Amino acid sequence: MKQFLSINDVENLENLIQDALEYKKKPLKDEHLAKGKTLGLIFMNSSLRTRMSTQKAAENLGFKVMTFNAGQDFWAWETEDGAVMNGTTVEHIKDAATVIGQYCDVVAIRCFADLKNKKSDTEEKILTLFQKYLNKPLISMEAATRHPLQSLADTITIKEQWKETKKPKVVLTWGPHIKPIPHAVANSFVEWMNAQDVDFVITHPEGLDLDPAFVGDTQVANNQEEALKDADFVYIKNWSSFNDYGKVAEGYDDWMLTEEKMKITNNGRPMHCLPVRRNVEVSDEVLDSEQSLIFEQSYNRLFAAQAVLKNIL
Repeated sequence: MKQFLSINDVENLENLIQDALEYKKKPLKDEHLAKGKTLGLIFMNSSLRTRMSTQKAAENLGFKVMTFNAGQDFWAWETEDGAVMNGTTVEHIKDAATVIGQYCDVVAIRCFADLKNKKSDTEEKILTLFQKYLNKPLISMEAATRHPLQSLADTITIKEQWKETKKPKVVLTWGPHIKPIPHAVANSFVEWMNAQDVDFVITHPEGLDLDPAFVGDTQVANNQEEALKDADFVYIKNWSSFNDYGKVAEGYDDWMLTEEKMKITNNGRPMHCLPVRRNVEVSDEVLDSEQSLIFEQSYNRLFAAQAVLKNIL
């Protein structure tokens, strides 16, 4: 694996999943694999699970880790070619990326969508510029349109939990939120589920479609309860409007995932990437139920990152 920006970079998904599950049994079995190597972690957005899991995964393999926070640890970056830098930006991203690549053997970056410029977000401007100038393996710790480390952990979680021979029904359901949320987790989950042998359905209110480039031929329903019927796994996630880009959808509080709705499922297992707005997106009763997989997902973030780093090495 030369980089990890999406599922398209994975040469053998089953092998990657098995690597993660083996690390879950023996986290330190390759503790000297990255001896003498440095991983740079660049955060342009807040992070809890991604920061901690990726750093611990790297340390389990013997990496030295350097972590940088936007707005605190480096200069404000310019992204436009030919820019006259007489404003607030201090260093061009191509200079910063080149220098970081000189110091690090592998680099991981987290750069959200700003939900203001659809073209810039869908073209992954920051990620693309880093990829162009870094000259080292690059890992996405979430970008404008995808969150592959989260989706790998989600895929591992479903594979662990599903013991039956028939394929499971997996539902991605939109949930309410108080502010505009990027599409990265939902887009990425769609890509990874479409690569699995599952019965996959997306459900959301009318007008809140995801980017058609990700949805493709995936089954989409605007009736949440109909979609939830007989579901084995229910992934609850908000996303803001794609067509009316970044707009918060109001008036859909009844889309919150509740205990009553989960009764429609096949004893379904609720999932969420966290952080979660409790009793807005999903009720306490669902999140804290014995069926909930939210902490299995967060724990698997560690081994997903470790498997990715191993394959890049």
